[in-house]
Amino acid sequence: MNIYQLFPRLFGNKQTDFRFNGNKAENGCGTFNDIDETALNAIKDLGITHIWLTGILEHASESTGTHPDITKGRAGSPYAVTDYRAVDPDLGTMVDFEQLVGRIHEKGMKVIIDFIPNHLARQNKGFDPCNFYYCECQAFVPPRRIGEQPYEEFPAKATGNNVFAPNPSINDWYDTVKLNYDCHDTWEKMLDILRFWCSKQVDGFRVDMAEMVPVAFWQWVIEHLRKDYQPVIIAEIYQPDLYKPFLEAGFDYLYDKVGLYNTLENVLCHGHEAKAISQVWKDLEGIEARMLRFMENHDEKRLASPQFVGNAFSALPAVVLSALMNTGPFMVYNGQESGETAYGAVGYSGDDGRTSIFDYCHMPEHQKWMNGGKFDGGGFDDAQRRLFDYYHNLLYFRQEHSAISEGGFYDLMWCNPWYMNFDPQFVYAFLRYSETERLLVVVNFNRNEPRDVEVKIPHDALALMGRSKANEFDMNDFATEVHPVHLKPYETKVIDLDRNEIVFQNAWN
Repeated sequence: MNIYQLFPRLFGNKQTDFRFNGNKAENGCGTFNDIDETALNAIKDLGITHIWLTGILEHASESTGTHPDITKGRAGSPYAVTDYRAVDPDLGTMVDFEQLVGRIHEKGMKVIIDFIPNHLARQNKGFDPCNFYYCECQAFVPPRRIGEQPYEEFPAKATGNNVFAPNPSINDWYDTVKLNYDCHDTWEKMLDILRFWCSKQVDGFRVDMAEMVPVAFWQWVIEHLRKDYQPVIIAEIYQPDLYKPFLEAGFDYLYDKVGLYNTLENVLCHGHEAKAISQVWKDLEGIEARMLRFMENHDEKRLASPQFVGNAFSALPAVVLSALMNTGPFMVYNGQESGETAYGAVGYSGDDGRTSIFDYCHMPEHQKWMNGGKFDGGGFDDAQRRLFDYYHNLLYFRQEHSAISEGGFYDLMWCNPWYMNFDPQFVYAFLRYSETERLLVVVNFNRNEPRDVEVKIPHDALALMGRSKANEFDMNDFATEVHPVHLKPYETKVIDLDRNEIVFQNAWN
């Protein structure tokens, strides 16, 4: 699975003029209809198999008339849902959405949408008093008052991020209320909502903050849902001790945020050794193929932002490692392939390195690929063209090589310590192999200096790949193959061991 996270409000916005904290008319807004055949052809040509449409449900915003005291930004948070069975009016109608789903399916791709079971907007439709938690005998106090008339809520409902107090802070999810799963009616409502969207031909769900909802509910709802439908279900989850219970409950994939993403961020930005990456797969204890890998999404800082790496090319060692390390799905966030920087504050969202999900705004670098709706990269400079081609080649490489799409993984770091012509501070090496293909992947995280290394492959790895027999072991010589590799700064090389040739590397080197 190659997933493209697409935020329709941002993706199709062609408006280039910008006003700080501007409204929809001033700053523009993408729609379902902007994701037309031309756009979908370009997305599919990038190498995408699944499109995650983010922010399609009707949510708190100026357009839906929610009170400004409980709306984050003028466009509002797409995770403060006001109606689970309606699409956001900024994007179009339900018919427009259904037609978009049809277009995506015609291109041979599948559709994933958000399912948000833990919380919804304070002003919402279709729920009853028993579906919430309350702060008894206390009135809700919003952290900011900007409406002409104050927002009133009595008794105050508990806030979505488990704040059981009437006065959440500006840093809390104050625009949302937490759903009560002690009430079985909440379970039934959530199942009905999932069935509703499956009936719209949606192929899967990315479940927002799944870990904040009881595992028992997931066991029940997934079992009932799959009596009639077979959607792929991905859990946003940050507690490793819940990984296995959630997979046993029926989830197909889980976020690999606190493992691989955080480790790669530390290597890229905080001087951690590349060899620390080995701990990630060790901690996963055999469930690596069930983890969704990514280096950008709507919650995280843009790779090219000043707050992160500051250069889209320097981040590519982490991107390629995320994409090639295992057989599980890999995700790209819209604008990542164009080097989006998220530079500057746009309104409610400050200058934090993230493209705002709360404001009416656009993605300037992405617009250069969009090129007024042609999606031909006509606005790219040479560097962006090289970056885009890299993502294109990487995504296709994942699909076209059996060693990557279905093969095994072998970490070579244990047998390549620093004193044996190797540099585990900056270089990470591993094998991917299938019955027909054996690949050596070597990554240099150093942004400024090349590395010349000798990568040693031990007997047991060669035996696993069918390149030697187990009885050939020589206890005095653990490695029978040594591969000298020259790596330029932030370069990756993938070497076909059978043909002894490079089959993937940085296109600009």
